[in-house]
Amino acid sequence: MSGPITVTDEANSLSHVHSAPDNAPRKSYTLATITVIYLLWSLVPVAIAVLFSFNSGRSRSVWQGFSLRWYIWDPEGSVLHNESLRSAVVHTLVLGVITTAIVVPLGVLFALALDRWRGRVPSGASFAVLLSFVVPEIALAIGLLFMITWLATPFELGTTAQVIGLITFQLSYPVVIVRARLLTIGTHYEEAARDLGASPLGAVRRVLLPMLYPAIFVSAILVFADVLDNFVLVRYLSANAASETTSMKIYNTARAAPTPALNAIATLILLASFAVVILGYLAYRKWGRGQGEEGTGLGSMAAM
Repeated sequence: MSGPITVTDEANSLSHVHSAPDNAPRKSYTLATITVIYLLWSLVPVAIAVLFSFNSGRSRSVWQGFSLRWYIWDPEGSVLHNESLRSAVVHTLVLGVITTAIVVPLGVLFALALDRWRGRVPSGASFAVLLSFVVPEIALAIGLLFMITWLATPFELGTTAQVIGLITFQLSYPVVIVRARLLTIGTHYEEAARDLGASPLGAVRRVLLPMLYPAIFVSAILVFADVLDNFVLVRYLSANAASETTSMKIYNTARAAPTPALNAIATLILLASFAVVILGYLAYRKWGRGQGEEGTGLGSMAAM
């Protein structure tokens, strides 16, 4: 017969258990290496382009010193003083703001309609939205070009045609993103608001829309960023130099004798994209804190 178990024996047993290998996941150095290589491959060329926008000389490959020459100081070639460069930057930002301001509300309404309607017409509309992801952008651009130039449309090539083309191409993004969010939310929140006395519009405005803010923010950021670097649609639907964007300007002058001013306008567009992302994130955090303090608004539905 064995003797009693002592404290030392129990401690040795626990030590043996803790020293045994566990099933915890280990770090994958291969995956980390691939990730680092991908990030370097993607970001280093962008960083080099941004760096040479501050080059004091005309070279885009030989560093000659730090300067803001190609932004504001050069009397002829800087973005500030060169009218064509300045116009391209302003026109690109205007297209981004107008397109985003129109596409996102339309996309949200379209997603709400597709989420609630049933039948052949909504199914066909949903298929048409998904089809825009498959149709090549150049095919859409050529089709819109022929429609504007050959048919009796109330507008001509230029800014208006570019806005209409970008709206047509970008509308699918907020529709798909917001509809995916609607599928995860379900209908029970609206039903609870209706039970508490809310009208259908009030339930959507005070309960559903606050829950859709993340999807709306993501849609706006994607649309704005995609418009800023769009080339095919804006190139085919442009009319003259006044409707030239930064992507067109870079393409038209890159094979001639480009200066770091092209890097400067590309950097400005990059900063605009970052600014939109940061503002969207800050606004989302602000509204998120407001929702945490006030709740989803279901408790106030009875007073409506």
